[in-house]
Amino acid sequence: MMCKVLNVSRSSYYKWLKRKPSKRTIENKALVEQIHKIHTKSKGIYGSPRITEELKANHVSVSRQRVARLMSKANIRSITKKKFRTTTNSKHNYPVAPNLLNREFKVVQQGKVWVSDITYIRTLEGWLYLTVIIDLADRKIIGWAISRSMKACETVVPAWLMAIRNRPIHTKLVFTQIGVFNMRVPILRI
Repeated sequence: MMCKVLNVSRSSYYKWLKRKPSKRTIENKALVEQIHKIHTKSKGIYGSPRITEELKANHVSVSRQRVARLMSKANIRSITKKKFRTTTNSKHNYPVAPNLLNREFKVVQQGKVWVSDITYIRTLEGWLYLTVIIDLADRKIIGWAISRSMKACETVVPAWLMAIRNRPIHTKLVFTQIGVFNMRVPILRI
């Protein structure tokens, strides 16, 4: 019945059924095994260009297109990381305040020096930004905020408001961002 539907003779069907795999099919199968080994050895990072280079280093003559095609058929994909993009613009013409802290991180009295920093946290839903304010005297976190953007109204301001609620300001205060090295850091003196 199937032979009639496909318009193929019975003898051709049985000949096709009993035939051995072609030389190219056997080569491809062996090549996929080598590709899989190299891909596993690279912890899934290598794509077709690097795998092709590795195969050629092992004296296997193959094109990148063939490796890519075989990887696609075998469902082998490289793990790609997004390129890191800086979000801080250090090239500006705004005035920079003098460095009052001058890397003196030992403070005796609470409420004299607060430092702040922002860090990036990758989540399944995208990047989150965590802003933390610490009193250098006791290294206690006195304010923090989590946001989806780097806008000051969503990061520094809520953290600042929490900090002054948790530890009111009674004397002069130096407030700075830490984590920026080898540059003059703007400091707010209150």
